[in-house]
Amino acid sequence: MSEGYDLDAGPDPATFAAATPEQPREDAENTVYAVGIGPGNPEYLTRRGARAVREADVVVGFETVVDFVADETEADLLACGYADEAETLDAFAQRVEDGDRGTAVLMGDPNHSGYQLLGKVERAVDAPVTVIPGVSSLQIAASRARTPMEDAEFVTLHKSGDLDADLDRLVGAVGDRHLLVLPRPFDWMPGDVAELLVDAGGDPDLDALVLERLTHADERVTRSTLGDLRESSGGSDRESTPYSDLSVLVVRAEEVA
Repeated sequence: MSEGYDLDAGPDPATFAAATPEQPREDAENTVYAVGIGPGNPEYLTRRGARAVREADVVVGFETVVDFVADETEADLLACGYADEAETLDAFAQRVEDGDRGTAVLMGDPNHSGYQLLGKVERAVDAPVTVIPGVSSLQIAASRARTPMEDAEFVTLHKSGDLDADLDRLVGAVGDRHLLVLPRPFDWMPGDVAELLVDAGGDPDLDALVLERLTHADERVTRSTLGDLRESSGGSDRESTPYSDLSVLVVRAEEVA
């Protein structure tokens, strides 16, 4: 069942999830699947992921994510927020222990920002967990911004706990490599990242794009510069930022060697 943890002091559940390679066990009788559902548009849900969702008896995940797959399955849906996450995962684990087929759903690709939830699922269930990767909004953003991922530095800030090492990576790469950043609502939004990079010596004239709600009907791409983007820094809630919590920041390098 779920264990207590302090993300600032550890252990970080992402570390638990990444501790050892996954063993070959897909389709074992009691396998729990952790499915990346893509950016939320059902057309970007992979066929393998859709099958794991469709064939489940019980599906667990954050409320917004579960809502995206509600029409894809007849499973019981266990939706949670941060406040009731542990309780909901325990209920999910009990269903799996009782013999139900369980699937956890994560936004995008679990390998891009879902390792904390993946670790929590693995701690909660007494069963093997198999990851089914998905299409991430990060991949869509790289396509829209024409920033090849081999020439880019990817950092996710969309996680709990200390971000110092992640921010240091951005500062070290700005200008030399394209930056692909998943912001954290609402203390590390695109403007806050831009302010950090400019204050650290980043060229304020670098091209910066904020790509919101990618693949949805209300998708929006804002093209700016790092210097102009920093003007939106300092917000602390949804009303104090012009950008969606479903956004990707891309900062293009002037030239990639």
